[in-house]
Amino acid sequence: MAASYTAATIRMAAPGGPEMLKTGQVQFDGLAPNEAWVVHEAIGVNFLDVMQRSGSVVIPTPSGLGLEAAGRVAAVGSAVSEGSVGDRVAYALGPIGAYATARPYPAERLVRLPDSISCESAAAITFKGITAQYLLKSTFPVGPGTTVLLYGVAGALGQLMVPWAKHLGATVIGVVSKRTSIIVAQSRGCDEVLVWGECDVPAEVHRITNGRKADVVYDGVGKATFSASLDSLRARGMMVSIGASSGAPDPVAVGTLNAKGSLFLTRPSLAAHATDVQEYRARVQDVYAAFNDGIISADIWKAFALEEAVQAHAALENGSSKGPVILKP
Repeated sequence: MAASYTAATIRMAAPGGPEMLKTGQVQFDGLAPNEAWVVHEAIGVNFLDVMQRSGSVVIPTPSGLGLEAAGRVAAVGSAVSEGSVGDRVAYALGPIGAYATARPYPAERLVRLPDSISCESAAAITFKGITAQYLLKSTFPVGPGTTVLLYGVAGALGQLMVPWAKHLGATVIGVVSKRTSIIVAQSRGCDEVLVWGECDVPAEVHRITNGRKADVVYDGVGKATFSASLDSLRARGMMVSIGASSGAPDPVAVGTLNAKGSLFLTRPSLAAHATDVQEYRARVQDVYAAFNDGIISADIWKAFALEEAVQAHAALENGSSKGPVILKP
């Protein structure tokens, strides 16, 4: 008879506010041949989780939540050939369900953790680190002479992107939502910091760059900032829409990109850059190497208990978080 496994999980019956997240017990009737039973020691909380919970990114409900965690392998399915019980591992991307004390997970997508990286650090940097890695190295290859305009530099993703972009040789112009975030942005390495709503961002970018403007804009705000982002780009510059915290941007006429200087526009996703297992593993290893080399750091803002997922989501949603947020089972 196949072994069964029980875990405490966070689930939601339908989209809504943070209060929709409820703790309960779930029983799993054995493992599929390709699965491992992973006991979590730390769980990453990402803004995508917030968007899925709120319904702005639609997922089938009722559902679990969470796409990132780290812990130990406690059991493996009959067809698992790589990895073994006791391995310290981390993972990012689906299937959804990381908000749990333990879970079954496809063994081929587990990445073994080096001794130099704690489960807490892995939960803080794996998902966001892969995102930073493909944005800086695949979406637009950032290097010496590149001028980057990046929104949200005081947030968890910005915490990784700014120092990594600086390491690659870029000049980083950061945009924050309030003056109290300027010091945080500067401490992370921004060459210049602009406060949204207190200046004309395109005009300031034009001034800072002596008229050249930015090579690439990473815009996670969306509707409110999209037009200003386009106007901050040099001819043939790249607009990278990486989020929509203010709502989805309005549709863009193709002729607009031409009129503003033959601009490039893209909306990349982690799934498109990390579904292939080999590509995923290569990106994760690059992230962990950057961490071990001191290029990026975890700098966890707060660790909440698993049952405090409501408070964790509220902190991300109201902007009070100042770095990565994790859950501790």
